[in-house]
Amino acid sequence: MDTTHDSTITSFRVDIPQADIDDLTSRLRTTRMPAPLPGNDWDTGIPSGYLQDLVTDWAEDFDWRAFEARLSEVPQFMTVIDGQRIHFAHVRSAVPDATPVLLTHGWPGSFLEFLHLIGPLTEPEAYGGDRADAVHLIIPSLPGFGFSTPLNSAGWTTAHIAAAWVELMDRLGYGRFLVQGGDLGAVISPEIARVAPKRVIGVHINGALGFSGDISEDDRAAMSPLDQDRMARVRKFMNEEYGYISIQSTRPGLVGVALADSPVAQLAWMLDKFRSWTWPLETLPDEILGREWILANASLYWFTASGGSSAYVGYAQNSWGATPANSGVPTAAIQFAHDVGIRSQFIQANTIVRWNDFEDHGGHFAALEEPELLINDLRGFLHQLKEKD
Repeated sequence: MDTTHDSTITSFRVDIPQADIDDLTSRLRTTRMPAPLPGNDWDTGIPSGYLQDLVTDWAEDFDWRAFEARLSEVPQFMTVIDGQRIHFAHVRSAVPDATPVLLTHGWPGSFLEFLHLIGPLTEPEAYGGDRADAVHLIIPSLPGFGFSTPLNSAGWTTAHIAAAWVELMDRLGYGRFLVQGGDLGAVISPEIARVAPKRVIGVHINGALGFSGDISEDDRAAMSPLDQDRMARVRKFMNEEYGYISIQSTRPGLVGVALADSPVAQLAWMLDKFRSWTWPLETLPDEILGREWILANASLYWFTASGGSSAYVGYAQNSWGATPANSGVPTAAIQFAHDVGIRSQFIQANTIVRWNDFEDHGGHFAALEEPELLINDLRGFLHQLKEKD
């Protein structure tokens, strides 16, 4: 970690130029949509009528300026780490000794996933909770994502990002802290504990802690029905849904060109995963995640032209499969209905002290789909850690 450069932290306010907003609206209104494929369903892409409906709303009804005004109420900052511009939200609780919690998002999400958690977590009393549960929140945008652009260099592996997050916490003056994340955040958060095991008091993740490796037929037969179902869904994913990983990990620059030139391509590319990874599958993703959030998130990717750089960092910079070292830091995992985390597959690399399964609730985007369950599980883990101390 190169810390010889300027470590200044500066305030940041979201203020997209009006010309960029006008350009987006113009492109949306003049979109050339293809003729529907036979079947016109989710098996071949996005149903054309559904996509057109969202595009129309994006162009005619979605108000970026109104969303931006609410977004600007959240304290946000910029700093440079290893030459890379890093954007982050930082909201301190009024409770001085509150636990600092670092939240890390994934793809195709952003720091926007956590906005509605800020109030309940930093001001629990205002939401009917206990003052003692208050936390300070640090919510960075991953390198190459959103306002942490443009991407300055290669080498932003999960381990490098983890080291950068430790440096960020240094600059903010936090000695001990807890980390939480899902998707890429579920891989990066344990890495932070490996970088600074004496400073991370706990790791909390939603979803899998990594990718399950191949196991023997005997071990599979010994699994619970729930874990057997998860293994079956992992195999199905590898056979039927792996295409986006292949493209983003091998040709992020190519997909980046398309996503930087067409906002509808950007929306559709993300929408495919929002549908596949939310729960239940038969419910449209905007009914689960909220249409405004989907369009705001797509707008963030569009305004920052980060489709290619997010693909590069998220998929082209890492090699999966090797079992990492166990940091010894207490780790908690919460699994929702869509998730495929299998405890027995992760106990070697993680010190798991808490594991909760919710078979009939939620999907991959826990902070958006099941915020109350996620908050309660995080608080339960913090209580557990405090009791141990």
